[in-house]
Amino acid sequence: MSVTESALDRAVAEPTAKPAVAEPAAGAAAPPSAPPADQAVVSTWRAIAASHAAANVALERELARLGLGVSEFEVLDRLSESQEHKFRAQELADAVHLSQSALSRLIDRLVKNGLVERCSCGEDRRGIYVVLTEAGLRRHAEAAPVHREVLARVIHPALIQCQCTDAVSA
Repeated sequence: MSVTESALDRAVAEPTAKPAVAEPAAGAAAPPSAPPADQAVVSTWRAIAASHAAANVALERELARLGLGVSEFEVLDRLSESQEHKFRAQELADAVHLSQSALSRLIDRLVKNGLVERCSCGEDRRGIYVVLTEAGLRRHAEAAPVHREVLARVIHPALIQCQCTDAVSA
């Protein structure tokens, strides 16, 4: 069982279990004990963070074989799902959880590789659309099964079954 699975198993099976805490140094005051509800929240957060980290490491390794990073794939994935395969740059930055400057640098790389194009927004001259190219659509089609397989392999079933996506905005 992976570290991620064990942390999540503990958080799901024993939500009020006390987390392992190092003993205070000799003469130091013991830290106050957190209420059980706080411990459950912290345990759950740590399990989610561990799952995310494990998924990110696995995705970086597998997507790198296809010449993509995780954020680059996420941009291609969002564009492939959108109507007309395009997004306003600001909305895309929000959707993939990147700053506008980080997204701009990422888009520069994708443009250089012929996977996306920048287009002016007709109704707002200040706006920029990011549009998936045919090459980007093909690269996404090649990478999507790898992405989905990695996620299915590393994300704990309890997270998949929790239906928490309804409670969290994407």
